[in-house]
Amino acid sequence: MIKGKFIVIEGIDGSGKTSACIIVKKILETYGIKKNIIVHEPGSTPIAEKIRNIIKNFHRHEVMHAKTMLLLMYAARIQLIENIIKPNLKDGTWVISDRHDLSSFAYQGGGFGISKNIITTLRNMMIGNFCPDLTIYLDVIPKIGLQRILLRSKLDEIEKNDLNFFTRIRNSYLKLIKKNLKNIIINANLNINVVHQEIHNKLITWLKICE
Repeated sequence: MIKGKFIVIEGIDGSGKTSACIIVKKILETYGIKKNIIVHEPGSTPIAEKIRNIIKNFHRHEVMHAKTMLLLMYAARIQLIENIIKPNLKDGTWVISDRHDLSSFAYQGGGFGISKNIITTLRNMMIGNFCPDLTIYLDVIPKIGLQRILLRSKLDEIEKNDLNFFTRIRNSYLKLIKKNLKNIIINANLNINVVHQEIHNKLITWLKICE
C-alpha cells in the first residue's frame, strides 16, 4: 500500500484557505489522485469540533489565556492526527488540511506572544516529528484579509482582533515559511481566479517532482 501525502493550506483569516482546499482537491483528482479528503483545524472529529467551538466562541465574561488556547489547539490537533490523518495516510488517502501546526507558531506565538520555545517544546511532546509533505501558504496583506472577513455574517473571537494582531501573525508566517523547502508561497492578494491558477501551476510542478 502506497502512503498518501499530507498537504496543508496556511494563512491568516481572510486569505482564502477554504476555497484553496477545494481547488487542491480538484487538482489532485484531475491528476489522477482520487483518494483524498479535506479536514480543518481545529476540528474534523467530534471531540475536536467541541474544542473548536470553545476556542472560537468563548464568552467575553471570561478571558481565555493564550496558553489555554495553545493547549486546546494541540488537544484538538492530536485527535485529528491520530484518528483521521494518520489512518488515512496509511491507507493511501491524500489528506488536505485547512491549517496545521504552523498556525500555532503564527497565531499563539506571533499573535498572542507565547514564546517559540514553549510552543516547540509542546509540539515535540505532543506530535513529535509528524509534519506535512507540503504546505501552501496564502500570503495576504492583513488589511485585505480583514476586509474579506468583515463581509461574513458573524466573526468569531479570534477574527475580532485588530489589524496589528494579524500583522504580527503574517510576519511570523513569513519568517517561518521561508525556512522550509517543503513550503510554497502564493500571493493571495490577487483576484481569486489568478490565485487559484497560481496554486494549480505550483502544485502540478510539485506533483511531477513527487513522481
